[in-house]
Amino acid sequence: MHFHTLDFLVLILFGLGLIAIIIWVSLKKEESSSDYFLAGRNATWIAIGASIFASNIGSEHIVGLAGSGASTGMAMAHWEFTGWIILILAWVFVPFYSHSRIFTTPEFLEKRYNTAARSFLSIISLISYVFTKVAVTVYAGGVVIKEVTGIQSMFGIDFFWIGAIGLVVITAIYTVIGGMRSVLYTSVLQTPILLVGSIAILIIGLNKLGGWNEMMSICRLNVSEHGDPMTSLMRSSKDPDFPWLGTILGSMIIGFWYWCTDQYIVQRVLSGKNITQSRRGAIFGSYLKLTPVFIFLIPGMIAYALDQKGLLFLASSDAAFPALVSQLLPMGLKGLVVAGLLAALMSSLASLFNSSAMLFTVDFYQKFKPHAKQKELILVGRIATTIIVILGVLWIPILQGIGNVLYVYLQQVQSLFAPGIATVFFLGIFSKRITAQGGLWGMVSGFSVGMIRMLFLIFQKHMNPDSILYTVFVELNWLYFMLYLVAFSVFVTILVSLLTKKPDQEKIKGLTYSTISEEQKKTTKASWNKWDVIHSVVIVLILIAIYIYFW
Repeated sequence: MHFHTLDFLVLILFGLGLIAIIIWVSLKKEESSSDYFLAGRNATWIAIGASIFASNIGSEHIVGLAGSGASTGMAMAHWEFTGWIILILAWVFVPFYSHSRIFTTPEFLEKRYNTAARSFLSIISLISYVFTKVAVTVYAGGVVIKEVTGIQSMFGIDFFWIGAIGLVVITAIYTVIGGMRSVLYTSVLQTPILLVGSIAILIIGLNKLGGWNEMMSICRLNVSEHGDPMTSLMRSSKDPDFPWLGTILGSMIIGFWYWCTDQYIVQRVLSGKNITQSRRGAIFGSYLKLTPVFIFLIPGMIAYALDQKGLLFLASSDAAFPALVSQLLPMGLKGLVVAGLLAALMSSLASLFNSSAMLFTVDFYQKFKPHAKQKELILVGRIATTIIVILGVLWIPILQGIGNVLYVYLQQVQSLFAPGIATVFFLGIFSKRITAQGGLWGMVSGFSVGMIRMLFLIFQKHMNPDSILYTVFVELNWLYFMLYLVAFSVFVTILVSLLTKKPDQEKIKGLTYSTISEEQKKTTKASWNKWDVIHSVVIVLILIAIYIYFW
């Protein structure tokens, strides 16, 4: 891709803006771990919403979502439309998290259940961050930077590695220096740049193609073996990858775990000044989450349609977004879009580094050394960030063989540990009868069965295809397997709870709906007004309209 002087100027301005924010953040002294990890719990709704969106939109979206749009059309859009679940975070979970004054979501499990539940969730969260989120984001980041710049190698080194490592080093430096403040306030700069650049691709791509109707008519001609066009959200129940029932329920389960219980996202609302700011930040984030299908997935479909008409060369489906950037955009806009791509990569990486460091520092180090000084905790957080970075980079070579299924890889791995976690959070808040042992065993058993499936998938070549184990753990569609895994986790949680002593009502006071105090009820009621409700209803209505259109 040929870069003009104007493109470089736009990138330089973006870099200067980022440096200015980092310098401003670094001048604010961090007196405590709350300052470093939660920005002093002083964030406003704009910073929270922008950070939720920018943290979520990583390189797996830019590479994977546009790629899936070019190959399967609207099938993967369900995972993006689960943004309505952020409203559940806003209205259901934010009050509980705020009242309990937690630093991490595993800490909430300790309050509701026991220390073992907290430790278990912290461990599997850290492992999943390294092997899915960090590694996938860095890997896809290297792919994007190499594709968009068109540089194959530099100093005799594959430019993929220069791009990936450079991205990690720059992001790690400002995350280590500024902590959560860096993550929040750089997101305020990065989010509008990402949106403007991506919307420009959408408009220019549609203009080149001949409009929206032209794209829809070309994509409707691409029909699956079960008669479903690319433009259809709902696929046949016989579809091997995206059967409609499994897709709807499966995306909801992953969405509930991700938006309501995952430290990576929840940490943003925990940094809010109060319940009102945290809730409004989540509602704002939900609005922003309506856009990825249109700024990433639809451009993938546009790239497919342009390729069909001979107006664009598409080497592979995963090259859809970079191809649109390099072949369609005029000078200046290329620089803006590349700045947007870098913004997305850095914001999601920065959030991952900060969340991972916080989990290690608060849930392990501080438990081991409860009297550690605040400056010591901040130092440990910075060291933990560095270690997470190194582990993520070391995992990249293993991911290099699965590039064309990047987004699906991420969803499938998450589908194996999300059910158990989602179950214990949901039942823990809505039922006071669920015991500490029930919650722990529900989560452990769900995770264990998920990991068994992963092992069987890895070693499936050595299994008997006619065996019952192969049928259940390998052949069964991953979405249906996730539904059975949820049912299994619910069964174990309830059964163990019924066989063990009822929880001490004083211990779980304020942590379930039936044990909320009058003071909590008053505080929660005073934290919202009619506009919060109106905006939430508008988001749901927009999603209903989108589903009807693409049905």
